Amino acid sequence: RPYREGGGTIAPLAPENSPNLTFKITYPPEEALPEPRVHDGFEWLYVLTGRLRLRLGEQDLILEAGEAAEFDTRTPHAMAAADGRPAEVISIFNESGARLHTRTTE
Repeated sequence: RPYREGGGTIAPLAPENSPNLTFKITYPPEEALPEPRVHDGFEWLYVLTGRLRLRLGEQDLILEAGEAAEFDTRTPHAMAAADGRPAEVISIFNESGARLHTRTTE
């Protein structure tokens, strides 16, 4: 079931015991980013709608709909919607720190 946290909505998309936690997150528009967080794991995210501001270490990025990011969550990071409108994101998180990859067959 979706739940609210920090002004946004988080909808779990994978079973609770899955090794890769998957969520659809709606970030509210905010003037300032939340405090950066650091924790074990690796995250892959894809912006569905809106624009997402991602502070990753010293980098300050704006991701558009259709863009993705992948990062080690031991790097300080913070996210919020940009441009005064919500941003919807698919987030896949692996607590063991394993990188996530897509593969194609040829």
